[in-house]
Amino acid sequence: MAHVIRRDGLVDKEYVRDHVQGYQEVVPSIERCTPEWGEAATGIPPALIEQAARSYAGGPSLLWLGQGLQRQPLGGNIFRACTMLPAITGNIGKPGAGFYYLNDACGIGGRGGAALSYEQPQADDGPTLVSQMDMPQLLQDLAAVQSYLVWNCNPLASNPDQALTRQGLTREGLFTVVIDCFMTDTADYADIVLPAASFLEFDDLCASYFHLTIGPQVRCLEPLGESLPNQEIFRRLAKTMGFAEPTLYEDDRSIIETTLRASGIHGTWQDLTERGWAHVAKEPLILWAEGRFPTPSGKIEIASDRAEADGHPRLPQATIDAAPTAGKMRLISPADKWLMNSSFGNDPGVINMLGPATVAIHPQTASSLGIGNGERVRLSNESGELELTAHVSDMITP
Repeated sequence: MAHVIRRDGLVDKEYVRDHVQGYQEVVPSIERCTPEWGEAATGIPPALIEQAARSYAGGPSLLWLGQGLQRQPLGGNIFRACTMLPAITGNIGKPGAGFYYLNDACGIGGRGGAALSYEQPQADDGPTLVSQMDMPQLLQDLAAVQSYLVWNCNPLASNPDQALTRQGLTREGLFTVVIDCFMTDTADYADIVLPAASFLEFDDLCASYFHLTIGPQVRCLEPLGESLPNQEIFRRLAKTMGFAEPTLYEDDRSIIETTLRASGIHGTWQDLTERGWAHVAKEPLILWAEGRFPTPSGKIEIASDRAEADGHPRLPQATIDAAPTAGKMRLISPADKWLMNSSFGNDPGVINMLGPATVAIHPQTASSLGIGNGERVRLSNESGELELTAHVSDMITP
């Protein structure tokens, strides 16, 4: 698309001059990426690529990236490449245009992502942030991790290195506590499981994924049995551990009211429950309208010194995933129409709707491997293995 935009004279030269760094450096790469190159990489006909490019450049256009786009090798590079489209067409900082992933609760608790006015830990005693991707390896190190508290997630099911995660959870000397509504895969390895209340059992605020609105989550019933909302569990843990910070003991209603005020929403929790939702901005929010960006240069950095210093390419690369080597296949696991994650994976009704777990395989591939429809197959790599039922279908490529 960038090739067509440049070829057809659709680049916003004034915007590039004032707000973009590194455009000229990436031009040679853009010139190589013709619509025919795009067809070879994606299977999309050149005419459709050209149509999409002209339509986008004509604007105003919003580039809305899905959550799965970066979840692949070189996912960060893909996002960098996508930023070139609004940058070179000027489709940013004006109504109807922009570059969008998720709103990240933008404006909730304060405009511009400002945090609530709670006391923050000092730099020398603040938390050390650890990627979930690094946890399997860290769990092997007794000196680094002595206890593991898990809530609102199921890392044994979601981490790609399940074998190493399981090995870490079974390590001698690790004390594991899981807070959850269900006995998840991770909970099976916990020393203590604390029953959590579901979203039906406590009041809360819900920010939209895609709109600048906030709504009430109204409790339908009291927590069942011994279950408690996460925040109450944390309050009790703080008390038992002797922490004195007042904000650790703030009750739910106070937190909700504080968040509403910080979000610029007039009225109380009760008002919100009666209305059902509220905008967090009185006027439409246009991001980057002033043309300043959170980069060292204040511009959109197609060419990034900081990326280069971190060991990444200075420019986004025109690459695609290499085809699997002989004997290997690429496996993807998209959301099912009945599930997006494992949250309700043990609900009998959902289990019935899901049916048996299957893996789709193209007829040509199935034939070459001697696999028939409905047969049990084993999928394995260096991280682990699982058995599924083969579903021979042309819904995927060979």
